[in-house]
Amino acid sequence: MADPERESISVVPIGYVRSGFSEYAPSDEMRRETSTIILYPEFADGLMGLEPGDRILTLFALHRAVASGYELRLHPGHNPVNPIRGVFATRSQYRPNFIAATVARILAVRVDEVSGNGIVDVVELDAQDGSPVIDIKRHSAAFDDGVQPG
Repeated sequence: MADPERESISVVPIGYVRSGFSEYAPSDEMRRETSTIILYPEFADGLMGLEPGDRILTLFALHRAVASGYELRLHPGHNPVNPIRGVFATRSQYRPNFIAATVARILAVRVDEVSGNGIVDVVELDAQDGSPVIDIKRHSAAFDDGVQPG
C-alpha cells in the first residue's frame, strides 16, 4: 500500500527566468543584476496588481543542480572551512527537491503584446538563466518575516 504522506506531487512551471548567468555564480553577484521572469501567456493575468517597487517571493527549480545530486550534510558555501551542517540549515542549491525561494524587487511589469507573455523585470533574484518558475507570491513581512504591523 502506498504511503499517502510520501506520494509524489506534480508541479507545472508557470514560466522561466532570463538572466545573464548560465552557470554557477555567487548569489550576491546574481542578486545585483537585473533578471526577467517570463510567464507563459495563460498565467499573465495573474500579474495584475503587482507594481514596480513591490517585493515578490519567487519559487523556482534549480534545474541545473538536479544532475549533480545532493548530500544531506555539507559544508555551507561548499567551503570546507565552514562546519558541516544539514542541507536544510543551508541555502545550498543541492537539495532533495531542488526548489529555491528568493525575494526579489520588481522593476517593471508588463504583458508582451505579441507573445502574450507576462514580463517581470526584477533585481535581487539569484536564479540562473532558464530556471523554471514554479510560483510567484507578493512578499508580506507579516507572513514571510513574522513582522507584526505597528
